[in-house]
Amino acid sequence: MILTTTPGVEGRTVSEYLGIVTGEAILGANIFKDLFAGIRDIVGGRSGAYEEELRRAREIAFQELGAWAAQLGADAVIGVDLDYETVGQGGSMLMVTASGTAVRLG
Repeated sequence: MILTTTPGVEGRTVSEYLGIVTGEAILGANIFKDLFAGIRDIVGGRSGAYEEELRRAREIAFQELGAWAAQLGADAVIGVDLDYETVGQGGSMLMVTASGTAVRLG
């Protein structure tokens, strides 16, 4: 499955638009990661624990996006957009949403 932020796939034509597809991931931040991120995980203003959670959530959202598109018979998802939000009590959870247009390519 081709996933791209561009409005098309270079060298290929869109033969059919199958609709908008999404993938979501909501992950709870581990309490111990939260506690120790401020103490030992921040190096140069960056938190490796949070960056890893972001990567994991993004990958889950991409997998769901591709799976939904595959169910529709798509070859690609174009115009992919990512959105990051914190949700839950006190922003205790991380939500990543990926959306785009499932298409068949000619």
